[in-house]
Amino acid sequence: MALDFPRHLLELEALTRPQIEGLLSLAARFKRERARARAGEAQTDRRSLLRGRNVITLFFETSTRTRSSFEVAAKALGADVLAFQKDASSVAKGESLEDTVRNLDAIGADALVVRHPAAGAPRLVARAVRASVINAGDGAHEHPTQGLLDALSLRERWGTLEGKTVAIVGDIAHSRVAR
Repeated sequence: MALDFPRHLLELEALTRPQIEGLLSLAARFKRERARARAGEAQTDRRSLLRGRNVITLFFETSTRTRSSFEVAAKALGADVLAFQKDASSVAKGESLEDTVRNLDAIGADALVVRHPAAGAPRLVARAVRASVINAGDGAHEHPTQGLLDALSLRERWGTLEGKTVAIVGDIAHSRVAR
């Protein structure tokens, strides 16, 4: 089943239910394939999916799991991955976010994975570039890929999300994950 996805993933509310279900099903299939490959079974070669594409991770905040997950996944799908280092770039000299991403776009970025402390930064990036933009967390606003991962984990645990109620505990007002 082919689904039509938006060019950017900035917030979960922009996705339809079928798009979310499609993403979860695709992620579950890739996860099963990876588990089989790790167990020594025949592996489906997915490296052609993003071959010839440039994925740049722009993390203006520290991250271990999100950044590493995106970089490993992009490489597994065949992309060339560049981990942008803000402290080793013109950002350290005062270059604006918009100018930075326009330059990265001009040198051939196909996708930008953005984590930034300012709410709305990925939307600003999306308006400035031709590349696809994925929000990997923006301030206290949202972290849509974490929401998708959480939904996948709950679906794997329960078998379905239908009829389920989830409670989120903590500082909800300042949590991008709770959105």
